[in-house]
Amino acid sequence: MRKTEKKNSFALSPTFTVLMSFVLVISIGSVLLMMPFSSSERSFTNPLTAVFTSVSATCVTGLTVVDTGLHWSRFGQIIILLMIQVGGIGLVTFASFVNFILHRKMELHTIKLAADSAGATFSDVKSMIKRIVGSVLIAEAIGMILLALYFVPRYGSPGLFLSLFLSVAAFCNAGFDVTSIYEVSGMSLEPYADNPYILTVLSVITIMGGLGFYVWTDLMEYRKTKKITFLTKLILISEAVLFILGGLYFTISEWSNPATFGDFPIWQKIINGFFYSVTTRSAGFFTVPEAGLTNDSTMLGIAWMFIGCASGSTGGGIKTTTFAIIAVTIWCVIRGKSDTLLFGRRVDKDLVYKAFSIMMLSALVVAVTTLVILNTNPPEKIGALDAAFEATSAFGTCGIPTGLEASLSVPSRLALCLTMLIGRVGPVTFAASLAIRQSKNNKSTTYPEAKIVVG
Repeated sequence: MRKTEKKNSFALSPTFTVLMSFVLVISIGSVLLMMPFSSSERSFTNPLTAVFTSVSATCVTGLTVVDTGLHWSRFGQIIILLMIQVGGIGLVTFASFVNFILHRKMELHTIKLAADSAGATFSDVKSMIKRIVGSVLIAEAIGMILLALYFVPRYGSPGLFLSLFLSVAAFCNAGFDVTSIYEVSGMSLEPYADNPYILTVLSVITIMGGLGFYVWTDLMEYRKTKKITFLTKLILISEAVLFILGGLYFTISEWSNPATFGDFPIWQKIINGFFYSVTTRSAGFFTVPEAGLTNDSTMLGIAWMFIGCASGSTGGGIKTTTFAIIAVTIWCVIRGKSDTLLFGRRVDKDLVYKAFSIMMLSALVVAVTTLVILNTNPPEKIGALDAAFEATSAFGTCGIPTGLEASLSVPSRLALCLTMLIGRVGPVTFAASLAIRQSKNNKSTTYPEAKIVVG
């Protein structure tokens, strides 16, 4: 018994293991990207540039300090694509999938970690992980085919790689692109701002990745169960509300802006407005430069990046379910109700506390990163709104650039790297650690009531 207790005392926690899995991928990716064969000029890449790109790719963010299409060789681009894929699925899930396919034996604590990462039960973890990875690969393959129908006739066989890259980046909500290899008229999706087919396909792929694996599983089993779970219903409604509100707001805000939508025909203004409602949630693609957006759109972009996508998805942010619980709780407090009521059900108070804790800690991370950027760069180079946008873009793993990344100071880049890592694993890790501490400290001790006046 003593030996068992000693062994368990040195066991790594699941949350720490997940964090270290991301650090491992980032480290390997950084070394590979520094090598001459990863650069289009066949020269060594600055270590900080390689690390920043590796963190951004693994954390499926999309912020870059060099042009992905021009700076990196095809090998370097493939390395970035693999990091996006592994970062989107999760190294623990991906490694478990390989072990299951090769029929390798796994230790019980490894299987338990895989189950936690995939949101599956211990007995169902094998089939769940195979289903997750299989669904991801199928969805990305379909996206690549749909994109190739346009890119291959336009660019020839090289259009296949562009289709694959954009499909994986969109599904994983990464925001990386290699468009500059094929078009010199703009960055990201600027050359396709007038192409409803490309914007629609990428929007659908991005939304699929942002819904999360739990929602897919629930929807795929609807034929058998004829039921949709409470969580799926909450996610779908939250996603729809944010998509519609964001689309309308971006469209109206940029309607007459000569730097963005001003010269677009009406249909193009509408489709770009709703595209921004999708991409600001975590994807990071853009069809007009962020610097040209109105302050209203920039502020909404910050809010949308902070909220992010659904739990268990490839996207970042505090998650739509967290935001929904907070919003409904505030509404219930305004109406004088002591409980958080959602769709005729009461939300557990512990869940409400966790939601507010995640939001406050996330806001603190964004605030600190913003201050670091403001205090380590000349004030004439970057304003407060741009700094907040940059910090939130990193935390929400969105990756829409302000265009200032390449000129930011070293401390700012390091702060953004840490923020991207926290944004990818932080809220999930924090929520898990809260659950562990609660189970360990679940005592029936009663404390005197504190009399405090608020408001």
